Amino acid sequence: MPAAWKTKYGGRRVRHDPPTIEEALEAAQCFTEDQASQIEVAAQLMGVSEDEVRAVALRAQRRATIIQRVAPASPSASGRAVIVERRTTRRRIAIP
Repeated sequence: MPAAWKTKYGGRRVRHDPPTIEEALEAAQCFTEDQASQIEVAAQLMGVSEDEVRAVALRAQRRATIIQRVAPASPSASGRAVIVERRTTRRRIAIP
């Protein structure tokens, strides 16, 4: 589908945000625990040199941010989805 198209409600566009090196590093952490291998995988995913990825990885380590991933208590809870819908009320217009 093209990035922009016309519908009966008007023009529509798709927003495209390319992935960042930080996201590639996070994906590489799922493949391997070795940091050198993570840098190599992230560089291949992004199509950049390993030196660029290494610099970003070192900056991320210096921040020393600890992110805890919490798993749900039961397996059935992980598949739940929340859908929020807003329904507008019809207002009647009084004709004098």
